[in-house]
Amino acid sequence: MAYDHELADRIRDLLSGVDGVREKRMFGGLAFLVHGNMAVAASSEGGLLVRVEPDEGERLLGEGVQPMVMRGREMRGWLRVDAAVVRTGPRLHEWVTRGVSYAGALPAKD
Repeated sequence: MAYDHELADRIRDLLSGVDGVREKRMFGGLAFLVHGNMAVAASSEGGLLVRVEPDEGERLLGEGVQPMVMRGREMRGWLRVDAAVVRTGPRLHEWVTRGVSYAGALPAKD
């Protein structure tokens, strides 16, 4: 499955004007990086991948929000947010802001 291009466009709109944002195709999806650190992605499995403070990940779990699992291993500090959760603008903004804030606080890679 290809990533949701409409979701990617919505993310792109939210990030216009944010310094240091780059887009990169990764894992079949489209990732948005802040100064080289992945912040969020339109996932090839649908919905959104969001980078979060690793110690906060469990607190953020809930209906439609699960840990990201890659190759059978849970990825600490990454969450998968179902498309239904980010269908509205305010909820997408909330999750994108969370990912960009965390990624932007990390040392720059570019």
